[in-house]
Amino acid sequence: MTNLQPRIRVVQLVATGTNGGAQEHVSALLRGLGDARFDMRVIALSDGDAVQRWRETGTPVVVVAGDDDAMAVDRVAGLLTAWRTQILHGHMYRAEVVGARAALQVEALGVSRPWVINHIHSSRRRSEADRARLDALDHSVDRLVAVSRAIEAKLEDERPYRPPVELIYNGVDLDRFSQTSQPCPMPPDLDISRDAPIVGCIGRLEPEKGQATLLRAWPMVAEVMPSAQLLIAGEGSGLAELRTLAASSGPAEPRITFTGHRDDIAAITAALDVSVLPSHREAQGLVIIEAMAAGRPVVASAVGGIPEMIKDGVTGLLVPPGDPAALAAAVIRVLQDAELAQRVGHAGQALVRERFDVREMLDRVGTLYEDGLAELSQRDDGSLVATTALGSSVA
Repeated sequence: MTNLQPRIRVVQLVATGTNGGAQEHVSALLRGLGDARFDMRVIALSDGDAVQRWRETGTPVVVVAGDDDAMAVDRVAGLLTAWRTQILHGHMYRAEVVGARAALQVEALGVSRPWVINHIHSSRRRSEADRARLDALDHSVDRLVAVSRAIEAKLEDERPYRPPVELIYNGVDLDRFSQTSQPCPMPPDLDISRDAPIVGCIGRLEPEKGQATLLRAWPMVAEVMPSAQLLIAGEGSGLAELRTLAASSGPAEPRITFTGHRDDIAAITAALDVSVLPSHREAQGLVIIEAMAAGRPVVASAVGGIPEMIKDGVTGLLVPPGDPAALAAAVIRVLQDAELAQRVGHAGQALVRERFDVREMLDRVGTLYEDGLAELSQRDDGSLVATTALGSSVA
């Protein structure tokens, strides 16, 4: 495709504008693909910090707020029509449902239906109601993207109708993460010195992320490594419970820091002696890739797509989910064994450079958009221009 050809019109439809792995993925797409090939826009089904970051890239962003799915479908369908959308890329469960319904609504108006991609960042069918909704709508979805082989396997088991599945691992911008053999200084406003090892857990403060397991493990770590410091970065519904658990840590409690939301995650990651992800479920675990990119040793739960990145004892350490004693033992092992920490840190960094560079991800997604346009042209027999008469430009 040459720059003389019209840009492919792509809409990212995101279930929430808050912070998380799916939102970081969308940010990467906007930064990397909002170029001469692609006219990128975003619709978010709720407001949040990520919305401002998307707008800072110069991307048009519309927030369709409210819990009424019927209203959201109408509004999204109107925007898709007005923008003459060719590719609709959905992220997270509600966006899957609203996007598929909106695409069908566009088609019912006699307009060319966008080519629909749904990006599966986590388990999409958690109840029978979810299964029924998605089974009824998947015929209008052209492609599913899995972020790990674990998610791909789940999608392969879904019936009765399943769109084609493509595996595209999330990637990270390697230039954002310091690649040193020793931890960097912590951002000064956190007032955390480098006089003792720092263990960090970065992510949404939600039960499935497992920070409670880490806090239950922390007194065991502190008993062996009394000077060690624990940093928990992120925000979410579990903050109050986690603060209560921290307060019960006895002498270890003063060395636990909750940072809240941070915009300097790359700097914090590079300052850690150990990065921990104690999730109960995890499609892939973007924060692990970021830590590995920075050369930091990782301890994580052996769930979901995590074992696809971490080979125990080689590129990190794996522990059973929900096991505070095993988690504490792994963290202590890394803190006490400098040779192990350096070895797994270097091996993890090499793996990320080989398999999880964001440029590879962007190339794959960009190719998918171009393939979608080709299929759309064949499906509609060149009728894409029909949308011009039904909508005007929307800022």
